[in-house]
Amino acid sequence: MVHQQRSQRRVSPSGDTEVMTRSGEEVTRLLAPRLAYFAGVARTEHVTRAAQEMRVPQSTLSRAMVRLEQDLGVDLFARRGRTVSLTPAGRTFLGSVERALAEVRRAAEEVRADADPATGKVAFGFLHTMGAETVPGLLQAFRADHPRVRFSLVQNYGEAMLERLRAGELDLCLTSPVPDAPGLVARRLDEQKLRLVVPADHRLATRRRVRLAEAADETFVTLEPGYGMRRIADALCREAGFTPRIAFEGEETETLRGLVAAGLGVALLPPPAVPRPGVAELTVTAPRAVREIGVAWLEGHPDTPPVAAFKKFLLSRRGRLLP
Repeated sequence: MVHQQRSQRRVSPSGDTEVMTRSGEEVTRLLAPRLAYFAGVARTEHVTRAAQEMRVPQSTLSRAMVRLEQDLGVDLFARRGRTVSLTPAGRTFLGSVERALAEVRRAAEEVRADADPATGKVAFGFLHTMGAETVPGLLQAFRADHPRVRFSLVQNYGEAMLERLRAGELDLCLTSPVPDAPGLVARRLDEQKLRLVVPADHRLATRRRVRLAEAADETFVTLEPGYGMRRIADALCREAGFTPRIAFEGEETETLRGLVAAGLGVALLPPPAVPRPGVAELTVTAPRAVREIGVAWLEGHPDTPPVAAFKKFLLSRRGRLLP
């Protein structure tokens, strides 16, 4: 009978209850602050004892429970003085509330752990070409002073990493070219010489140095459009006075070296981690063939202590980032 009276009070002229007309977001905003109070009262079945345990005034707790029932349009408690017991609706609601609160606690513990100065986590992105030597060496050096900091590592091409940076999925990334874009902060750390890679039996293979214009008539293998290295290679060819004829486009520099070794073209690439048989790697004397490597992060984005420490470490490696 009590439940029927409460429901009648909530009926609007259209015949729908007010709570049913609210959006899910509105209901969540109304209910969320009172869920922990509800779980505390349900656990103790006593308003005064729950108020003492949660260190809130009893009157505050009582009003919160009344308002919660009003917002839901359902009686959650049967009251006998200051002692209460859950109604069937209250027991159903409690199960979901406890799961929701447990998830909130888990999330809070996770973000606190990630921000811990000694054991926190850094989400770090870098180019595929830096995965064999550069990044392992950086992490080894950093962890000498921060042995328990954890890393979530992402290898990708530059534009994809910057998108993940903007989405908040990465804290820092090493990329090339060094980005100059709104909302991002970037610092140049080092530069890497690029080489013209030719098959071992190529007409230029016996040379140590070459002008890029000497390869104007060659067929090139290169990374796909969108890769920073592709943009750099195209720009260098334009500076040398030609547009490269492209036979193959790929996603990995070592795959491109394999194509060169097979005689399928030449390529402009950074040095390999391990020398590759079947190719010759020539120093390009003109134009100046280098790519700049930089670190980027979101402008105005607050750093956790482990991220701040790793950022400071990377900046300290300016000019000596690469092996």
